[in-house]
Amino acid sequence: MGTSVQVTPLCGVYNENPLSYLVSIDGFNFLIDCGWNDHFDPSLLQPLSRVASKIDAVLLSHSDTMHLGALPYAMKQFGLSAPIYATEPVYRLGLLTMYDHYLSSKQVSEFDLFTLDDIDSAFQNVTRLTYSQNCHLSGKGEGIVIAPHVAGHLLGGTVWKITKDGEDVIYAVDFNHRKERHLNGTVLESFVRPAVLITDAYNALSNQPSRRQRDQEFVDAILNTLRGNGNVLLPVDTAGRVLELLLILEQYWEQNHLTYPIFFLTYISSSTVDYVKSFLEWMSDSIAKSFEHTRDNAFLLKHVTLLINKNELENAPEGPKIVLASMASLEVGFSHDIFVEWAADSRNLVLFTERGQFGTRARMLQSDPPPKAVKVTLSKRVPLVGEELAAYEEEQEQIKKEEALKATLVKEEETKAVIGTDIAKADPMIIDGHAQVDAVGVRGEAYRDVLIDGFVPPSASVAPMFPFCDNSSEWDDFGEVINPDDYVIKDEDMDMGSMPVGGDLDGKLDEGTASLMLDTTPSKVVSSELTVQVKCSLVYMDFEGRSDGRSIKSILAHVAPLKLVLVHGSAEATEHLKQHCLKHVCPHVYAPQIEETIDVTSDLCAYKVQLSEKLMSNVLFKKLGDYEIAWIDSEVEKTESGMLSSLPLSTTAPPHKSVLVGDLKMADFKQFLAGKGIQVEFAGGALRCGEYVTLRKVGDASQKGGAAAIQQIVIEGPLCEEYYKIREYLYSQFYSL
Repeated sequence: MGTSVQVTPLCGVYNENPLSYLVSIDGFNFLIDCGWNDHFDPSLLQPLSRVASKIDAVLLSHSDTMHLGALPYAMKQFGLSAPIYATEPVYRLGLLTMYDHYLSSKQVSEFDLFTLDDIDSAFQNVTRLTYSQNCHLSGKGEGIVIAPHVAGHLLGGTVWKITKDGEDVIYAVDFNHRKERHLNGTVLESFVRPAVLITDAYNALSNQPSRRQRDQEFVDAILNTLRGNGNVLLPVDTAGRVLELLLILEQYWEQNHLTYPIFFLTYISSSTVDYVKSFLEWMSDSIAKSFEHTRDNAFLLKHVTLLINKNELENAPEGPKIVLASMASLEVGFSHDIFVEWAADSRNLVLFTERGQFGTRARMLQSDPPPKAVKVTLSKRVPLVGEELAAYEEEQEQIKKEEALKATLVKEEETKAVIGTDIAKADPMIIDGHAQVDAVGVRGEAYRDVLIDGFVPPSASVAPMFPFCDNSSEWDDFGEVINPDDYVIKDEDMDMGSMPVGGDLDGKLDEGTASLMLDTTPSKVVSSELTVQVKCSLVYMDFEGRSDGRSIKSILAHVAPLKLVLVHGSAEATEHLKQHCLKHVCPHVYAPQIEETIDVTSDLCAYKVQLSEKLMSNVLFKKLGDYEIAWIDSEVEKTESGMLSSLPLSTTAPPHKSVLVGDLKMADFKQFLAGKGIQVEFAGGALRCGEYVTLRKVGDASQKGGAAAIQQIVIEGPLCEEYYKIREYLYSQFYSL
């Protein structure tokens, strides 16, 4: 029986809701992603609340709210306390994303689902991993190895590989095979025939133009608006896909010497860019190489102005401008307020670069045809003044007095209890409970002032005294013994020392944002309803950074998992991809409903066998890449503990045919032969070698079903010296057992 694997969707199946899935591997429960939407709807988290206490580890794949937005709330309200694993960019940018959402919501409502402290507390539990780093779990997860790999959607975005007993479970949602300006494409295609693949159907029905065509249409739409004396608003996320947009604009402005102002407006814009500058090793090869050769950081933005306050935008010079502002949903944030101001001017353009979340204002405006009028609520936070301020201060003063009185009473009760106990121990004249009560009544009053002022009663006397701690040191022949650990500054302590406000921010939170977070000025939210006439242009262009339907189908066919689980996507897209995969990918395709547990345990008959020392002492290994391989003939027996053990054969081993181990790529072999002075070329799908010999691969590289893919290399030609030479070169590319 193979490794036991069960998958239970908690949110995000047959729809476009946030992503959250419970994956159990041999009883170890992973929560993979913990997303929430921009509405912060608690009803979406009910399935999570029922299993939060059973979760053993949390894996985060991307840094946006759809993948990690519910983390602070779940840890605060549901008691989620499992260790969390993510890449460094997902951790850092995810933290900033949650700050931005909190500040945006707090400015327009009495938002109380979580606080900045809750965000800090949640992200303190994150263990950061690098790409391809194997993390071996311990305890209950003994034997399980997790590793993040490149997803290509967002900076630090992750395809998770979970391995147990040689079987792989791959979690790959929101991946992108295309190489972009700041990101490399996904490495999902490098995984072949995993036991289970969990992926999404979000883009199964979409087709995308070429990157060059899309980018040109993007800048053309913007420049046409600017030249028509209009403004351009791009509603964007906090620290995700906006990075690609910033690079496109920055590079185009630099190449064409344009002067139209570009503004990036979020509550943490400068902190975001500061962090991104330090993440070059997580970006595309072109950015890394450029930095190595010229020391130019791609995110030293010369044409983009970073703003954290809308007042700074209002003080900017009049004229056409581009503003990239959060949030992409247009529900809250600076983008909402700017849209209300600019929507009525037909010269302006609102350019959406991602599909709005379901039920949001952005999604409504992306409908065809778009609405001509939109009802909005304008809210802002204003300081309390006059009678309201006086009433607030009086209420706070009353609360402080009540808390102080309560603390005093608690302290008095504790003092009485301690003194009563000590009197009973120290006074031999007290022989019953009545005398003890009297003593407490008399003596307790006498010493109350002294005790409250800082004295503590010792255990053997009723007389008060100062606290005393015996700091005796150990000595040896060389003097006082010193413990080096006492003088080591821990990494987390250094991080905490550099934080201006909550969170592990290494001092990179700009002063404006820090002051906003620390602002305790009494205030209230005032709101007004109005109807906005939408006369501006509304355009949607796909910059989501996800593979399209055709690419998804091609990648799945190449990976050829033994079992496939489809999540996250509209019902239509999910069913479409399911039917396609049943025909062309594998016969075991699942699309479960919310809280429906499916068993995707491998059908392989795998057993653990212990190789005895007697057997291993006679085995000769051959090096194959990172592995060592050998052919063994043995007998399998059960040990006293029930473990299967392989022992040397009691008789002579029967002969076996030679086995060639390795995977030959024809393009690599072509270069090898050319290096040996042999003329080679591809012709009709085969490799022509010299004058007479032809090599070709036959067989299906990605067979359907559970059978292993079998390919053979056929060498054709007359038996001549050239034939035998090329065959010898061919054999040299493999390991013979």
